[in-house]
Amino acid sequence: MATALRIALLEPYFGGSHRQWAQGYQRYSRHQVELYTMPAQYWKWRMQGAALSFARMLQAPPDLILASGMMDVSTFRALTYRQLGAVPLALYLHENQLSYPQNRRQGHGWRYGFINYVSALCADAVYFNSDYHLQDFMAQAQRMLKHFPDYKELESIERIRRKAKVLHLGMDLQRFDAQHSEKDSAAPPLLLWNHRWEDDKDPDAFIDSALELVREGFDFQVAMTGQHFGARPRAMERAQAQLGGRLLQLGYVDSFAQYARLLWAADFVISSAWQEFFGMAICEAIYCGCLPILPRRLNYPALLPRALHDDCLYQRGRLSAQLRHHLSAGAVQVPSVLREHVARYDWAQMAARYDEELAALALCA
Repeated sequence: MATALRIALLEPYFGGSHRQWAQGYQRYSRHQVELYTMPAQYWKWRMQGAALSFARMLQAPPDLILASGMMDVSTFRALTYRQLGAVPLALYLHENQLSYPQNRRQGHGWRYGFINYVSALCADAVYFNSDYHLQDFMAQAQRMLKHFPDYKELESIERIRRKAKVLHLGMDLQRFDAQHSEKDSAAPPLLLWNHRWEDDKDPDAFIDSALELVREGFDFQVAMTGQHFGARPRAMERAQAQLGGRLLQLGYVDSFAQYARLLWAADFVISSAWQEFFGMAICEAIYCGCLPILPRRLNYPALLPRALHDDCLYQRGRLSAQLRHHLSAGAVQVPSVLREHVARYDWAQMAARYDEELAALALCA
């Protein structure tokens, strides 16, 4: 076995899927992975200021640095060139700020997206969690540069592309196995919506479809999970008021065991998102036996075998029709190939890929 690397993993936003990813890779890697983290709050400040803090924390040079996209790599490298020299640095982009629809409308993406863009330029390798994400980042970065008046530096996009690769999100899916239970065939079908309560996940679209099916007389239950930040969202208030007794769960589930049991109990997992760079929550639900009902956009088609696209993917405005079709069909049949398709993202398979990629980068540096 090759010599294990000493990897410093820098994660400025240590929460949610970022935390699970970092801890998962540390646990399953053959390399020695040391985590440098900051609390998952104040994301705008993290993108601008985390580099200063990590430059202070990381004094002894590791063999390789793996940095999350929530950090300004250009500032970090400028501050550490004396103590870290030419230590290779890989950038892992869970998301990017250029691609969020609300950022493009408000112009925020040019500020924080520029940090993602220049970080990609400064990194020795750039890893995206999906091919959709890679392609969208390149398109949005070019769009941003074309907005500027002169010295647009459009050729820099190709420089990023040459060192960019897809390295899918690693997940600890097997931990769900300990909570496995058979679905209650006598209970009404359970529709699961498990996303953040934010506009880009469009919870109102799911609520609208559920209410339409209620009016048509369909019998089902609903679970809407996921975190929200700040004041209680209006969509959550609306779900409670209008779905009422059909709700088995509304809001974030703190206990992993309770959340896992909810996934095993659900029959369908639904998304109405307009932005999704990978789809971790959907993969977890599919692994637990849910039939996915997803938009035919973003990275969702890649999460399913092509043969199941027509059954599981809906075009814009067709969520109600897709749900109606499945609820009318009676007992839910979930093809085993769905679970097999997402199981490849488990760390049991992904850790070796990460290890090989990073070892090759360290060797070439």
